[in-house]
Amino acid sequence: MVLAVAASAQRAVDNFPQEPTYSVLHAFGSGSDGGGVWDSVVFDKQGNLYGTTSGGGEYDYGTVFELSPVQNGEWTEAILQDFQNGDRNGSEPNGGLVAGGAGDLYGTTQRGGAYYAGVVFELTPGAGGWDYTVAYDFGAPGTLACCPWGNLIAGPGDSLYGTGYVAFELSPAPDGRIEDALHTFTGRNGDGLGPQAGPIMDSAGNLYGTTLNGGGSPVCPANDGCGTVYELEPAAVGAWAPGITAWKERILHRFGYTSEDGVFPGVGQLAIDPQGSLYGTADGGEYRSGIVYRLTLIPAARGGIWAETILYNFTGHADGYEPSGGVTLDSAGNLYGTTINGGAPLCGCGVVYKLSPQPDGQWQYTLLHTFVGSDGAEPDANLTIGPDGNLYGTASAGGAYGGGVVFQIQITP
Repeated sequence: MVLAVAASAQRAVDNFPQEPTYSVLHAFGSGSDGGGVWDSVVFDKQGNLYGTTSGGGEYDYGTVFELSPVQNGEWTEAILQDFQNGDRNGSEPNGGLVAGGAGDLYGTTQRGGAYYAGVVFELTPGAGGWDYTVAYDFGAPGTLACCPWGNLIAGPGDSLYGTGYVAFELSPAPDGRIEDALHTFTGRNGDGLGPQAGPIMDSAGNLYGTTLNGGGSPVCPANDGCGTVYELEPAAVGAWAPGITAWKERILHRFGYTSEDGVFPGVGQLAIDPQGSLYGTADGGEYRSGIVYRLTLIPAARGGIWAETILYNFTGHADGYEPSGGVTLDSAGNLYGTTINGGAPLCGCGVVYKLSPQPDGQWQYTLLHTFVGSDGAEPDANLTIGPDGNLYGTASAGGAYGGGVVFQIQITP
């Protein structure tokens, strides 16, 4: 049985006299541009940025975009794909992109495709531009995955992993890809329900993620519980072969609606440190405005216990409210994240923050940026640490044209 211990460990808000330099790299929503940037951006080896919008574009059902740096700190945008409503190629991509080993990009759409249950698409660079192909159609008879919301991740053997009602693996095959349902979330007997965030993978090949509901917490009877953090372990770790389906689920934490815990973990992916501790965000907490938490394995306990520590309780004021976008961990152990609400009193458009571990075990909160609408609003995705060490992120709304922005925060000298 997995137990959890909650403890509050935070310092007062530390506001820099002057926030780090914030720059909008691109504002969406003008003309046939995309709009609604709900997920992270990814870099290629040349320093270009890629992402998706859930709306906008030529047909108003989303785009895949590329941002390339030019002179004087400016960036130029190229639309790589426009999606249409109900189209065979998919529509409404809500998840971000993942890079393949050959420079190709993979992503998902929540709708469209042969069965109108979403697709996995692949963008391949060529001499004449990018070629778009559907790599997999969700919803085929006999399969379980559907309508993915969060990011894919790439694993050994060119396999792709994600969530869409179930946790799935898409392994390469001569005529496309084969879907294996690794775990079906039922919400019964303490299981999670409704995974929205994409999973992450550790060095041993285990998957970790969250479910928005389920868990069966007695203090959170609605929605079959307040959500979970789960681990999925392959039947034989290291035996990577197409068709592995016997994955073992372990619930690491069940959220409960108390002042000492969070509820309904966000849509952002978890982060993992070199020691195997997990970091994430959820609603709830002491002020009902959200938390950042850590789960640490205590192996000496019988069967292993994952202990929860609350690293920060958001107050819902200048420090932000509803941190659903997850956290990103740097090499020094600092955490970076966003809140979709809170911040500026007249806007409540969200913030970017940093949490730094202190020698006494506490964590110090630093406000990096407060959104005011014209520079973006409602950031709701994991941040990306660029090759230059700076932060790159998205805001789903706001900006010069109201369609959201891609931004940079310069945190290096």
